[in-house]
Formats: sequence, structure tokens, C-alpha cells
Amino acid sequence: MTAAPVFAVVGHPNKGKSSVVATLSQNDAIAIALEPGTTRQRQAYPLSVDGHTLYTLVDTPGFQRPRRVLEWLQAHSVSASDHAQTVQAFVTQHQGDGRFTDECELLAPLIDGAGIIYVVDGSVPYSAEHEAEMTILRWTGRPSLALINSIGSDDYSDTWQAALGQFFQVVRKFDAVRAPFEQHLGLLRAFGQLEPDWEAPLEQATDFLSDQRLKRRNQSAAIIARALEDLMAYQEKRTLTQNQSAGTSDDTLAEQLRQRWYRHQRQREQSLRIDIEHLYQHQRIQRQEAELEWHNEHDLFSEDSRRAWSVSKRYLATAGFGAGAVGGAGLDALTLGHSLGAGALVGGLIGAAGSYFYGDRLMLPAVHIGALQDGLQTATFGPVQDSQFGYVVLGRAVDHWWHISQRNHAGRELLDLEPADHHWLEQLDRGSRQAIQQVFDKRRKRRPLDDRQRQKFITAIEQSMAAYDHWRLNRT
Repeated sequence: MTAAPVFAVVGHPNKGKSSVVATLSQNDAIAIALEPGTTRQRQAYPLSVDGHTLYTLVDTPGFQRPRRVLEWLQAHSVSASDHAQTVQAFVTQHQGDGRFTDECELLAPLIDGAGIIYVVDGSVPYSAEHEAEMTILRWTGRPSLALINSIGSDDYSDTWQAALGQFFQVVRKFDAVRAPFEQHLGLLRAFGQLEPDWEAPLEQATDFLSDQRLKRRNQSAAIIARALEDLMAYQEKRTLTQNQSAGTSDDTLAEQLRQRWYRHQRQREQSLRIDIEHLYQHQRIQRQEAELEWHNEHDLFSEDSRRAWSVSKRYLATAGFGAGAVGGAGLDALTLGHSLGAGALVGGLIGAAGSYFYGDRLMLPAVHIGALQDGLQTATFGPVQDSQFGYVVLGRAVDHWWHISQRNHAGRELLDLEPADHHWLEQLDRGSRQAIQQVFDKRRKRRPLDDRQRQKFITAIEQSMAAYDHWRLNRT
């Protein structure tokens, strides 16, 4: 079996090398800082899927004295045929020499057979220092690719493109923070064309990563489905002794249950966020989502949230018709078909009417305080009475999933999840609408789902993700 390729990411200090490593290795633990010299020793980061290493990236320090190094190399080389050996001799002779610590660290993996990813900042001009760096790298004789990663607002990409083309086999623009997934795969394919031994493993790597992306989407739908089942059916319950009951007013008890119910629902939604982020190997995201403050304008249970994330009356009428029609179909079955479909029609109309007329308000869960029996009293709050609550949670969950699935691991900016401004769920097909509405209705009555219903629900949520993806790509 061919060994997994190794790539050393090299270049000038503080030009985005670590960002490239973080994105291509799917590792958000890699430190990325604005100050030069953050990386002082080479560090290997393998990308593994299911325990199989696809390739390894080596983050390296930046060049510190490239012109001094090049002078040494030129002074100790006889002809072009000994360039690689001369670079090796430089590293051997200068190990432990504080003047060239960074150069030895970045050249060592190339001597060991790594390919070169040379990263430059396209927003700064090309200079003699850069030309010395590129000459040194060419002397190693290793397969090479250059990335123009513009950090600032200025653009010298054309100048860089012309210069890099003289030293490197492939030159690409690559924004490590914002490059879409397809560009990651394009880089791997480009590297496979540079070295025959890398072609097969990198082709395998692109297949693995594409398959992984599809699996993560499906797994995300299952995670969201499970959370929605929990949130729709959750009931806060408390049993009091006679003394406790005597010392607590009904209003106080109701408020305590209400607050605990709200807290649980918020915590369950937050655990959903973390599960999705970890699935995509994001461990350190700083997220801003106004859901923790009571009566906040974007609060999970606020009227503004319902308006922003929920669905229109027309959508609810359609979804309610489908769900009601299923109940009516049961009536048809009981009459052995003698109702001629009237059961399905009546059930559908009842479902549609109910959804339409109650769909413009968010009904809160109900408090039930039981009578004192055998010295004990039981009080409950929930489950949620309104299906729109489920649509609010679903909309927020799919929006969060989309941002996480599109986010590169070099991204360090705050993830600000703002309410949507469009009822994109209305693009869902009829079958998916019915599957979602049926589960919401069933779970708010605390009825369990069987395996077939759960799979239909997961599939409907996947369709919701596709609808959201389509909306994001086509919105103006």
C-alpha cells in the first residue's frame, strides 16, 4: 500500500500558513495569531477518516534569513545537480545554530520527502526576500504548489501569479478561511498530478472526504430529529409532600415548573448545537445566539422568534391538511372503504382549519396541579402545546447546521446566528411537510415514534436542509 503523502506548509512568517494547515487538516486547535513567530517548531497534523490517515500536513516556522541561507547554498554548490544535497548539508551543519533555527525546522521535512505548499499573502508586494525563499525551495527538488492567500485589502495577485509560475508547478488562489469544500478537493487533485505516487492515495482521499460530507449531513439530520422529539415531548414534573404543598402557593409552584421547563429546553437546544459542531470537528467555536436571556428579542420562546423562524399560515394549512388526512384515512380503513375517501377529506380539512386558525399565535405549555392524594401532590408543566415551537427549533437548528457545515477550521470569527428573514421551509415538498407535522403532533401528545416514522422524519429534515441550502445559494 502506498504511504500517505506528507506536505510541508512553508513561507514567510505570518502569511497564513497555520490557517491553511487548520483548514486542510480539519483541526481548529491549531493556533492562529497575527503576531509573527507563533509557530517555532514544525508540527505534523494528519487528516484521518475512520482511523485511516489520508495525508499529513506539517506546519513550519517562517523563513527568517532566506538571503543569508541562499548565499551559503550558492557558496557551497558546484552545479545544479547537487542542489538537493547542498540543502541537506546546510541543515546538517546548522542544527542547533540559533541564527537558522527556523530555516532548519522548515527544510527538515522537505529533506525527508515532503511536498511543498508555499503560502504567500497576495495583499503585499513581491520582494527580493520572497525570491530568495522560492529559490531555496526549488533547490530541494520536491514537488511544489504555491497558494496565494490574501490577508489584507490590497491585491498584488497578478504580480505574484507571474513570479510564482516561474518557481512552482501549480499556483492557486486559496482563502483558507472562506474557501468552499470543493476547493479543498481541487487542491488535493492538483497535488496528485505532481507526483505519480500520490495520485492514487489523494484520489482516495477526495473520495473519503466527499463520502464523509454526505454522512455528516445524514448524521446531522438524525441528531436534529432526536432533539426535536425530546423538545416537543418534554414535561417538567414535581411531586410534593403534604407539608411542601402547604408551604407553596399554586402560583409559586407553577412559576418554578415553568422556569425549570424553559431552562431544560434551552439546555437541550445548546447540547444539539454542540453535537453538530463536534460532528464536523469544530471544538472551539465562539457562538452568539440570543437564546439565553428571558424576553430577549431573539429568545427561543419569544414572539419575534416565532415570526422570524416559524412558518406562514399557508404553510401550516398545507402541513395540517396532510397530517389530518392521515388520521382521516384511518376512518376510511375502519369503514372498509365505504366512506369513499370522505374520512381522509374530512380529516384533512379539520387539520388544515385547526392549523390555520391557531397558527398565528404561540401557545404556551399548560400547568396542571393535581389533587392531594395519599399525602402527595403532583404538578406538571408541558409538553409544548404549539407545533410552531417545533418549527422555530427546526429553523434555528438547520441554520446553525448550515453555518457549521460551510465553516473552515481556520475560521476564528464569532459565529453570529441571526434570525432568518424568509420562510424557506415553504419550499419543502408535500410529503416532507406532512412527515414533520405528524411527528410534531404526535410528540406534543407524548406518543412514541416507531422506526418507520422516525426514518421518515429524518428524511424530511434532510429535505429541509436541502431546501435551506438552495435558499442560501439563490437568495439575492
